[in-house]
Amino acid sequence: MSGFDKRERAEEGKFALDQELRFKANARRNKLLGLWAAEKLGKTGEAASSYAVEVVKSDFEAPGDEDVFRKVKGDLDAAGVAITDHQLQRQMTELMDVAVEQVKTEKK
Repeated sequence: MSGFDKRERAEEGKFALDQELRFKANARRNKLLGLWAAEKLGKTGEAASSYAVEVVKSDFEAPGDEDVFRKVKGDLDAAGVAITDHQLQRQMTELMDVAVEQVKTEKK
């Protein structure tokens, strides 16, 4: 195997690992977001956990974060919880940072 082939395989492996970590961090962020929103909705215990699972599942409807945003925003609006789009987007960004750190910590 040539040096080029070894580098190519290493890059492919790194890409696959990066994609796996991104997927895990995204799912973790969605779970954290679901738990955060559940609290805003007055859900606790099993109801909060179930809601978090619903949020995670909502991410499989379409590529990107739009489906998760619509789910959570719609549920908060329907329950009369006042939150702006900007506040929700900021919360999603902050929770992604938390999720990335959690996933990185698990890999060590």
